[in-house]
Amino acid sequence: MRLVLGPMEGVLDHLMREILTDINDFDLCVTEFVRVSDQVLPDRSFYKLCPELLQGSKTKAGTPVHLQLLGQHPQWMAENAFKAYNLGAAGIDLNFGCPARLVNKSKGGAVLLKEPELMYQIINACRAAVPSEIPVTAKIRLGWENPDDCFEIVDAVESAGASELTIHARTKVGGYKADQIRWDYLQKIRQHTQMPLIANGEIWNYADGQRCQEETGIDSLMVCRGSFNVPNLGNVVKHNHAVMPWIEVVALLLRYSEYEMKGDKGLYYPNRVKQWFSYLRQQYPEAKELFHHIRTYNTAEPIVEYIQRYQQQLLSI
Repeated sequence: MRLVLGPMEGVLDHLMREILTDINDFDLCVTEFVRVSDQVLPDRSFYKLCPELLQGSKTKAGTPVHLQLLGQHPQWMAENAFKAYNLGAAGIDLNFGCPARLVNKSKGGAVLLKEPELMYQIINACRAAVPSEIPVTAKIRLGWENPDDCFEIVDAVESAGASELTIHARTKVGGYKADQIRWDYLQKIRQHTQMPLIANGEIWNYADGQRCQEETGIDSLMVCRGSFNVPNLGNVVKHNHAVMPWIEVVALLLRYSEYEMKGDKGLYYPNRVKQWFSYLRQQYPEAKELFHHIRTYNTAEPIVEYIQRYQQQLLSI
């Protein structure tokens, strides 16, 4: 099995990538999207979301990192793809799957699934802009509303010259609802295309990963949200490891706190760690209690201090 850590806008930043690739055997990870409009972005825009560019386009654990772009203008997407390559990107991923209303309203992400010809132009332009050895990949959903649209979309992606395609097996309208997952379409797409495929959606544990491979015939999988519920999900899915014990999760929270505080002096830490708790609470009952005690704090120091005291209590039991 090949396993990819997928992007999550505003959640899976470079600090989280560093932590999760250090404790999991991921084969690849993809950044949050760099938003492209009508200009070539400055270097800082790329380094901010992908500081791994400065270390060979890999995390400190050695996991390759591909940089994701989101936009609707073929020329500007291509010029920014070339810029990313010049800055050291080992691969360029193109986002046609983001369902966020604000992104779609500005003609980015999943809304482009309605326009396969424009998708073709974007991918083709980016493919022509960077050397052939640099992967240019795409991430899509099955369609905007009708999953049967996926075949025309896949044809556009393949004919544009994409190196690989990740498919979130729901439509945009299907959102993240579990009952909207359609792995059966992935099996049909696999028979329809020669492109390498990555399956994404509703992979929460080892059994899900095995079932997804069996039902789709695809042995490359991507996990996203589940990695925040279970920090060692990569090894759970790939190697059938046990779910990380809660006491180790607490240590990981403190490790993340150290990284985050150094990175931006704690300005965004309260929101980010609370966001992580919203995922952890779905797997660990203890997270609900701990979150209850820190949720009113709006600065970093009291949150970190409380978690440190909490950890000491756990260790003394």
